Amino acid sequence: MKKTIGILGGMGPMATADLFQKITAFTDAAGDNDHIRVYIDSNASIPDRTAAILNGGEDPVPAMADALRHLELCGADCVIMPCNTAHYFLPRLEPLTKLPFLSMIEAAAKACRVRFPGETVGILATTGTLAAELYQKALAAASVPFLVPDEGERAALMEVIYQGVKAGAPPSRYRDAFRSVTEGMTDRGAACFLLACTELPLAVQALGLELPCVDPTEELAKAAVRFCGYPVRAQS
Repeated sequence: MKKTIGILGGMGPMATADLFQKITAFTDAAGDNDHIRVYIDSNASIPDRTAAILNGGEDPVPAMADALRHLELCGADCVIMPCNTAHYFLPRLEPLTKLPFLSMIEAAAKACRVRFPGETVGILATTGTLAAELYQKALAAASVPFLVPDEGERAALMEVIYQGVKAGAPPSRYRDAFRSVTEGMTDRGAACFLLACTELPLAVQALGLELPCVDPTEELAKAAVRFCGYPVRAQS
């Protein structure tokens, strides 16, 4: 029997929509009836994860746990979260459910090792994700060399994410900020990039950039499709 997916979303809404679109695109289906049943709880009121990690902001776990209960009641067989920073709270969420969480962090680190063997990966992420060292630890465990943004580049990335994509700003508003980061990190040795915030693949797409990169949202979508017992469609 094929399994179903529960998306604990809303962090943010556009990233949640992007994950659902990628699950659909990567499912090797011949028609509507061959697609996976997906339950989505997109609660945009979940408190900001970076603020909670760095500044003692409101704890997002109670709202995330509420969404988790809704997904359980719907009948989801697994849970995925289209938010890299939210994975910091995974150790607190996992004991609250019998449903397995599929980790975006683990899927992306594995993809970096497979697709860019021996290359130095530039981690593009929120200050919360970087401070929590989610990807530094995962890439080190996968024996993948990596580079993190400097202080100015971290500020520029937060501008791209929060004042750019999350705010619905036109790409022209954040093009220079994004390019300053990728060019600076390339100069310091990054050969490819890990788009370790779910808004960043949307930024790359909106800017029309040709960038050697791994999209964790894409890798999570593929992992979810495989978990549910469906074949993954090859992309041209």
